[in-house]
Amino acid sequence: MIVIILGILGAFLGGRTAQKRGGNRKDIAQYATGYAMAFVVVGMILTVILDRMLSGT
Repeated sequence: MIVIILGILGAFLGGRTAQKRGGNRKDIAQYATGYAMAFVVVGMILTVILDRMLSGT
């Protein structure tokens, strides 16, 4: 769940960043994809850390 939420958040932030910088549709799509991928990686790491902490192993 964390991964999905962070992926959507990253896509939104990437799209907004490209729009603010005056990018066209392809720029917006590229930024949204890049940010989403980066946020998904962070979400995966957080998920593993939380799972290990909560499982007690």
